[in-house]
Amino acid sequence: MNAVSQATDYELIYVIVNHGLGSKVMQKAKQHGITGGTIYLGRGTLKSRVLEFFGITDERKEIVVMAADTKTADEVIDVLDKEFHFKKPHHGIAFTLPVCEVFGSTSYKCDEIHTERGVSDTMYNLVTTIVDRGKGEFVVDAATKAGAKGATIVHARGSGIHETSRVFAMTIEPEKEMVYIIVKSDITEAVVSSIRKELKIDEPGMGIIFVQSVNSTYGLHE
Repeated sequence: MNAVSQATDYELIYVIVNHGLGSKVMQKAKQHGITGGTIYLGRGTLKSRVLEFFGITDERKEIVVMAADTKTADEVIDVLDKEFHFKKPHHGIAFTLPVCEVFGSTSYKCDEIHTERGVSDTMYNLVTTIVDRGKGEFVVDAATKAGAKGATIVHARGSGIHETSRVFAMTIEPEKEMVYIIVKSDITEAVVSSIRKELKIDEPGMGIIFVQSVNSTYGLHE
């Protein structure tokens, strides 16, 4: 198992642009320190406040997800904003989210999962796993064994380079599956451990897991 690094904070970069621009976003990001990422499609065919928040209304979009240390993430977001003019209407949006845990060819874990003041004691985490297409159901099975009660699987395509010293530096194949699982904080470690063991995540190129804290949740049923 690889050593866990706590020296550098990491962030997830989300960029949502019109269909066909995802690869261009990825290419520009790689020029400024990003080693790889995942692009998946969205279509705003449903009346949903969540979709509207992400800029997905009634046209096809591409969602680009990348990981980097905070300094690189800040630089990349600024470069992408200047290149793709996010401030203009219908040119896309970009934002970052903190990452608390990463497991794979490189491991990172923060001291604790930080939450905002005022939220209830019952906290949830979002566990996201990226694996080769066809393995998503195995991720769900592993998570269920540890107490998870549901998941969402999204088909995606990947873009990356094989450099095991960098986060997200897994060998990316054309077809990927992203598995989103929301779990209670008290079983997060067990769920992550089960997925790592069953899918052999710590071996290079087998996948990646990241964990994010969720401050508010709606629609979850015990």
